[in-house]
Amino acid sequence: MTTHPLRTLLATITLVLTALVVPTTGPAVSAAACVTDPATPKRQLRGMWVSSVANIDWPSSAGLSVAAQQAEFRAWLDLAVSKRMNAVFVQVRPTADAFWPSSYEPWSQWLTGTQGKDPGYDPMAFMVAEAHARNLEFHAWFNPYRIANNADPNKLVATHPARTHPSWRFAYGGKLYYNPGIPAVRDFIEDAIMDAVTRYDLDGVHLDDYFYPYPVSGETIPDAATYAQYGGGFATIADWRRENVNLLMREMDQRIHAAKSWVSFGVSPFGIWRNAATDPLGSSTSGLQSYDAIYADSRLWVKQGWVDYLAPQIYWNIGYAPADYAVLTAWWSSVVRGTGVQLVVGQAAYRAGAGGQDAAWQDPAELSDHLYDNRKHPEVAGDVYFSAKDVKANRIGAIAALVSAHYAKPALPPARGTAAAPAAPASAAATRGSGGVALSWQGGGATAYAVYRVDGSHPAADPCAYADARNLLGTTRKTTFTDATATATGGYTYYVTALNRTHQESPPSAGAVVAGSAAFSVVVDNSDAGFAASSSWGTSSFSAQLYGADYRFADPVAASDPAWFKAAVPSAGSYRVEVWYAANAGYNSATPYLVAASGGTQTVVVDQRSGGGQWRTLGTYSLDAGTYNVVGVSRWTSTAGYVIADAVRITKLTS
Repeated sequence: MTTHPLRTLLATITLVLTALVVPTTGPAVSAAACVTDPATPKRQLRGMWVSSVANIDWPSSAGLSVAAQQAEFRAWLDLAVSKRMNAVFVQVRPTADAFWPSSYEPWSQWLTGTQGKDPGYDPMAFMVAEAHARNLEFHAWFNPYRIANNADPNKLVATHPARTHPSWRFAYGGKLYYNPGIPAVRDFIEDAIMDAVTRYDLDGVHLDDYFYPYPVSGETIPDAATYAQYGGGFATIADWRRENVNLLMREMDQRIHAAKSWVSFGVSPFGIWRNAATDPLGSSTSGLQSYDAIYADSRLWVKQGWVDYLAPQIYWNIGYAPADYAVLTAWWSSVVRGTGVQLVVGQAAYRAGAGGQDAAWQDPAELSDHLYDNRKHPEVAGDVYFSAKDVKANRIGAIAALVSAHYAKPALPPARGTAAAPAAPASAAATRGSGGVALSWQGGGATAYAVYRVDGSHPAADPCAYADARNLLGTTRKTTFTDATATATGGYTYYVTALNRTHQESPPSAGAVVAGSAAFSVVVDNSDAGFAASSSWGTSSFSAQLYGADYRFADPVAASDPAWFKAAVPSAGSYRVEVWYAANAGYNSATPYLVAASGGTQTVVVDQRSGGGQWRTLGTYSLDAGTYNVVGVSRWTSTAGYVIADAVRITKLTS
C-alpha cells in the first residue's frame, strides 16, 4: 500500500486540529473519539461591520423614508444570514450622536440629513428586534471621541454637548474631538453609551480604533493645558494620554458588566500594537504603532481582562513585509493565550478586488487564505469583515470563495463566561410536509436553539454528531424550525439543543425520526468493482476522513486521466450526486469532478483542502438509464496538491 510522503507531519497536524475544535460546552465529546473537520467548526464568530458614518453602508443616504431605511437594514441582515454569519456590528454613535432617542446626544445626521431631527421611529429598537428575529447577535458600535468630520463647532446642533461645553472639545486635523483627558468628558461618554446598554437588548458593546486622533503631519494635539491640570504624577504626556484611554476601557468594562453581565465588551484596535524593534514584546512588523500614535495600549487591555474580546484590524495581506497578516495573527494569538479574552480578526473585505490595491488583493483566494492561516491558531475565535457593502459587492468572487471554503455550514458563536448550560429541549417532533420537515419542541425558556440532522434513524444521539457543525442545520430563537433542505424520500433524525444568552449549549433532545422511502440510492466506493483508475493513482488509508478502508490519490497533471465511478442507473430521471473525500490542507484546491449528465458532461470544481469526511453534494443532474461511468475525478488541474477519489453516492429524486 502506497502512503503519503508527509504522513508523519500531517498526522500530527490532524491530531492537533482534532483536539482543538472539540467544544468545551454542550454534549461531552472526547477529542480522541471524534474526527472533526476544521472547515465546519462548531463555534466561530462570523460578523460584518455595518457603518453609518458618511452613509457608508446604512442608511445608504440621509433622509430616506422610514420604510426605505428599514427595508435596507433588513436586506443587510438577510445578507449576513445568507453568508452564514451570526453577528452584526452596527455603528450607532458615529459622531457624538445617536441612532436612538438619547437624552445625552442629538439624533444622528446620517439618519435624516439634519443633526437632531427625529427620524420618526426608534432605529435601535428596530435593529435589535430584526437581528434577533434572525438569531444574529447585535453588537452596538460606538466611536468614543469623534465629534465631527469637520472643525466648525457651529455646524453642530445648538444643543449639542460639544457646543454647550466648549472646553470639552478640541480641533485637530480638520475634525472635532472630545478631549480624553478631561474626567467629565470620560464620564459623559460612558453615560451616553450606558444609556443604550441599559435601554436595549444588546449582545455587545463595540468600540472602534479611533481613540486619540491619528497623527497629522505638522500638528500637535492641543491638550497641553489639560495635561497641566490633570497630568500630575505622569512623567510624560504620552503616558498620561494612554492612562486616559485605559480609564475609559476599565470603567466601561466595569459599568457594562455591572448592568448586564451577559453583554460582551470588545474593541477593534489598529492591527499593530508596537513593533519589536521598539519593544521586544511587540510584533515583527514595521508599521504605525497604536501604542505610541493614538495612545491605545490594547495589549494591556487584554492582560488586565478589561475586554471580552479584541478584534484587531489586520488589514494587510499574507506576505506583506511591513505588516504580514500571518505574522500579526500569530502575535495577537500569543497575546490572548491563557487570558480568557477571545481573539476575533478584523478582515479587510474592502480591499479584495478593489482598485489601487496590491497585487495580492487581486487574488480571489487572499481572504480565504487568511482563514486557513487562522486555523493554525486555536485562539482565533472568528472574523469580522469591513464592511457590509464590500461583503455584498463580492468583487472578484473573494467573498464567495471564502464562504464556500469556510462557511459551508452554520456555526454557533463562541461561548462566553462560565454560566451553566440550559436544560435540553423536550418533546421534539418532526413532520414531513410539502415544504420540507417541520420541527417543534418545548424550550423551557432558553435564548436560542440549535437544530441538527443526521441521516437515517438514530434515536440515541451519537456525541460525535455534535463535535463540529457538519450536521448543524441552523439556529433559531423560536421553538419551531423547517428543514427546507430535506428531500422527499430521505430518512433523518433531528436533535435540538438549547443555548443560553452566552451560548452555553445543553445536551441534545431525544431524536425525532422521519422515515425515508425506498427510493433508489447507491454508493460506489473506490474499492468496489465499479471503480476504475490508472496505475498513476495511488492508494492510501492515511486520513481518518476516508470512506471505507482506503482512498485513491494522484498528482495533478495536464492530461486526461480521470478515476471513474460506474453505477447502474435504473431509469432516466433526476438524481442527486454526492461525493466523499478525505480533506487535508495539502490537497488540491480545485479538483475537477465530472458528471456524465444526459445533456453532456458537467464539471464541478471542489476544494479538497477542507470539507472532507462527509457527503458533499455536487448538484442535481438528469441522468440516462444504464450502467456507465457516472462520476469521474480528473487530474487535469493547474493547482498543486493531491486530487482525491474516494466514494460517490447517487440518489434518485422523486417529485
